[in-house]
Amino acid sequence: MNKTTTAKASWKEKLHEIIFEADTFWGKAFDVVLLIAIILSVLAVMLESVSEIKAEYGNALYITEWFFTILFTLEYIARLTVVTKPWKYAFSFFGIIDLLSIFPTFLSLFFAGAHSLLVIRSIRLLRVFRIFKLGRFIGEASQLTSALRASRAKIIVFIGGVFILVVVLGTMMYLVEGGKNGFTSIPKSIYWAVVTLTTVGYGDIAPQTTLGQTLATLIMILGYGIIAVPTGIVSAEMNQQKSVRPVTTQACPHCGAEGHDSDASYCKKCGGRL
Repeated sequence: MNKTTTAKASWKEKLHEIIFEADTFWGKAFDVVLLIAIILSVLAVMLESVSEIKAEYGNALYITEWFFTILFTLEYIARLTVVTKPWKYAFSFFGIIDLLSIFPTFLSLFFAGAHSLLVIRSIRLLRVFRIFKLGRFIGEASQLTSALRASRAKIIVFIGGVFILVVVLGTMMYLVEGGKNGFTSIPKSIYWAVVTLTTVGYGDIAPQTTLGQTLATLIMILGYGIIAVPTGIVSAEMNQQKSVRPVTTQACPHCGAEGHDSDASYCKKCGGRL
């Protein structure tokens, strides 16, 4: 390896440490500044949605929005540059979020109002767990993710059952009440069944007959029982998970993946050496 290659590798390693790691002063400073920028950019988007503020400070907010977009674009390019497998990072969770955090501004050039989607930048605040070395929270999040993944089939079956149930109950209510009491169609009756079963109860449609009110009462009671089912499924899977292993804040130099076990030598995503 010649001096030029060595210098390039050294430059990338140093920049990777600043951008992806939080163990050094500059690494933590970079992430803290980044989080402040994210908060300010999201705040600017929220303020722009207020008509009075937009009327008076619209131009300033527009400039601010583009300033942060250019800043995050440069940061995204830098992240892709310092990892040895940029496509791995680009298709990772944070890689996709980083891209989506800058895309709406450019999209707004063609579609009015698309920039409002920039609030997705708030998801990037999840990096706060790594910045302040809250590795335990990363481990807990990993355990919850594993439990949700393990209970996926059961939850899908449960949701399918609930879907069939609301179709049947909505149709029954349509037959019982009819259009004269607001249940003008089966789809609208299904909407009422969903609202009632989930215990939301907007009150925009209500049964008027005794039979309809009796059926509504049963649906409400059933709703309370149904709410507990997915919670029980996930809780059971979490109890079966192994105890949370300590994780490190180190990011893979190849794909940028985080949340590795403290004793790991290789990346669990791409297999690269840590």
